[in-house]
Amino acid sequence: MMVNQPIIMGVLNITPDSFSDGGLFLDSATAVTQAQLMVEEGAGIIDIGGESTRPGAPAVSSEDELKRVMPVIEALSGNIDVPISIDTSKPIVMKEAFSAGASIINDVNALRADGALKMAAELGADVCLMHMQGTPRTMQANPSYDNVVDDVKKFFHERIAACENAGIQLDSITIDPGFGFGKNLGHNIALLKNLSEFHDFGVSILAGLSRKSMIGALLGDKDVDSRLIGSVTAALIAAENGADIIRVHDVAETKDALTVWEQIQNFRE
Repeated sequence: MMVNQPIIMGVLNITPDSFSDGGLFLDSATAVTQAQLMVEEGAGIIDIGGESTRPGAPAVSSEDELKRVMPVIEALSGNIDVPISIDTSKPIVMKEAFSAGASIINDVNALRADGALKMAAELGADVCLMHMQGTPRTMQANPSYDNVVDDVKKFFHERIAACENAGIQLDSITIDPGFGFGKNLGHNIALLKNLSEFHDFGVSILAGLSRKSMIGALLGDKDVDSRLIGSVTAALIAAENGADIIRVHDVAETKDALTVWEQIQNFRE
């Protein structure tokens, strides 16, 4: 999906164990209210997920994932005026979520699960392909790269080609370098500083930095509840470096920061 200015993607985790908001929105009514609030605050996409992908997170069955996300998608579909994204790697969850009103697939596994690429193509979905070294269970054990920017770019070259071969159009593809997914602090910083290089692929770029451990580390090991200013600052740096979609928990604060940044960027004396 191609955009003219950065769009905010609001995070809505329907999980008991996500690193930041786990357990807060397991009740469907509470989740729906939160989604509506994020839209009012300026979110241009709502990203709904039913399986935590934090480091060390256990796998979740398709059945449990569907039980978590489907009531929320069904309640929101037609009642919010922004697209709904399903954050999943499972083809059956993609299919059911689309039947309920989702229109974007945000996959941390970049459509590599059996049947995922075929399903995305059949659904005619916009897709977001994320880079991850390893799995959520193992990714932070000892991440290693020859050159993290070059290695991640090689991965996207392969995955974009696979998508196009499956019939997914280039303008339906977004890529996400996967901050914190099999990367140490140095890897994350290198990717953020060189984010603009990923526009070489001719697709939009998503940056998900909100409240992540890299923010805490840069602030002297602040805990997750003390990372708001750091997260907003990282969002601005991502926008400055070419991010088209900014995935965040704190929509209102990020929207204000981006609004000031955009107005200054576009000011003409």
